[in-house]
Amino acid sequence: MILSPIDAETLPDALDTFGANLAGDPFARTAFARIRDSRRNARGGEERWRADALTLAASLGIETLDEEPRAAFSWDGRRIRTRSEPSVLIHEIAHWQLCPPERRELYDFGLGAGPETGRRADADAVAVASPEERQDEECLTSLLGILWEVELGQPGLLAFLEQNWLEGYRRPAAAEHFQRSVARLRAAGFLDPDGRPVRRARRAGEPL
Repeated sequence: MILSPIDAETLPDALDTFGANLAGDPFARTAFARIRDSRRNARGGEERWRADALTLAASLGIETLDEEPRAAFSWDGRRIRTRSEPSVLIHEIAHWQLCPPERRELYDFGLGAGPETGRRADADAVAVASPEERQDEECLTSLLGILWEVELGQPGLLAFLEQNWLEGYRRPAAAEHFQRSVARLRAAGFLDPDGRPVRRARRAGEPL
């Protein structure tokens, strides 16, 4: 849900302002520039984007199930259900990457029910992450998923807007939040030195 919608006329100024607030951080500016240009550089359409997301899941060894998440869970402890928008599927892949191994066997990664989960009570019953952990992991998952969309030639800028990365874009704090998040993903080994996502999964004991 977009907290403060940004219309088409305002968007260029919002992007310029946000980018200017990243001055002095080449890594963050490079990652942001790739996101900013993603809608213009997008290739193909939803059918191709879904196929590319499935290929990404397979490359990471993630099992998938051709079924709607509302039939059970987005992640059932073994498989991602794939009848959702490609960006949502990629978001779940990013969740799998960043989730600690001990939570990977739990419904919806032990974070509680996701927005598309059907068996919400069952997912909430096995939630073990604290509210702070959930918020932090969702933030990093959001950004990693967006960068995967960009890497796969998809319009990651749309998810960047939908997931409120430009909320309060005039305030330096918005850019600082992005800088901290992209730096943490790099430090944890999920982004390469060029800000591109890496195919790996979090290991036991690894911090984010």
